[in-house]
Amino acid sequence: MWVEKVRALDSEAPIGTVPFADVEAACGFPSPAQDYETTEIDLNEHLMPNRVSTFLIRARGNSMTRAGIYDGDELIVDRSIRPEDGHVVVAVVDGEMTVKRLRVTRAGVVLSAENSRHPDIEVAELSELHIWGVVTRSLHRVLRA
Repeated sequence: MWVEKVRALDSEAPIGTVPFADVEAACGFPSPAQDYETTEIDLNEHLMPNRVSTFLIRARGNSMTRAGIYDGDELIVDRSIRPEDGHVVVAVVDGEMTVKRLRVTRAGVVLSAENSRHPDIEVAELSELHIWGVVTRSLHRVLRA
């Protein structure tokens, strides 16, 4: 999986609020009697609590599908989060940007694909590795225009 675009978020530009129905929607058998209230939710706070250190990228490829990341999804990436074993990260290995799950082992660092058709990237001792940030959200378009 690679990155098509990188863009910073304007930390001053408002995203706004949207109505939020404070109810859990059943994905199985629906509850016909359930009432709900609507409030407003601030998308800035909900999606990007560390907005100054957050950016968006567009994912390309299908190596991360088991992590819920699909071709064309927009990923919210936070640079203020310290990358840890198990995090999905945006990494640059020897000049190539990729999105993978970070695995730290005794043998070294592995960037794991979440699709068995794609190989993991074992970061060699002499490789240049930069972690750009931790993926916190995947924005997946359900309705294709």
